[in-house]
Amino acid sequence: MRKGFIKAKRCVAVLSCAAVLMSAAGCSGSDDKDGKAERTTAAVTEATTLEEVTNVITGGPTEDITEATTKATTETTSETTTEENTMVVAFTVPNAFVEEYRSFTVASENLHDGFWDDVISNTSKGENKSPQLSWEPVEGASVYLIYMTDISASNWMHWKTNEVTETNLTLGWAPETDYVGPYPPPGAAHTYEIYVIALKAPVEEMKGTFDNRNQKFEDSFKANDIDADGNSGNIIAVGHISGLFIDN
Repeated sequence: MRKGFIKAKRCVAVLSCAAVLMSAAGCSGSDDKDGKAERTTAAVTEATTLEEVTNVITGGPTEDITEATTKATTETTSETTTEENTMVVAFTVPNAFVEEYRSFTVASENLHDGFWDDVISNTSKGENKSPQLSWEPVEGASVYLIYMTDISASNWMHWKTNEVTETNLTLGWAPETDYVGPYPPPGAAHTYEIYVIALKAPVEEMKGTFDNRNQKFEDSFKANDIDADGNSGNIIAVGHISGLFIDN
């Protein structure tokens, strides 16, 4: 649909340029000129580039395109470029507190060029499957926790899994009770962040409200630093991966 829209706008640009050139060439007045104008217009309609339009009207290639034609082409090109690159990215508030912890690398086969694949989404084009994740074992960690939040929507929690012992999770690994895929408003690009927390020992309860806003996500996150026996310093390191998803 986007390509068709851009092609249509280019056609408008071409016809606009044609109109300027025909006017400059004096395509009006007598019946003979009217007939010539009709034939020229028909040829222009079939032309697909500015060069072809110029050739139709002037009878051959020319390097001296009028100032009006250049201006019309420039304005339309700028307009087309704007349409082609337009994407509404929702306002986000990064969870800067994560930087307080030692980090490790988390990778996903479902993140490409900064965007999550459709398959992980809970939309008409998705399959509501948790993304594939992998990381190297963290020394000293006995379990891992996984959070996925939409930081464009008050840390809306899409993934909450406790006591993970694997370090290579296949696509769709998480059960529906732990995972619901992205479902942002149509046309809006939201940022979805995944946190893998390496713990020394299990926690009594993993904090945070699943499939809801978590305006106190930092408190829920840091609560995991206390293990089930009440010992502090439980968080060893945090793996973090982030990407956009847009439903269009």
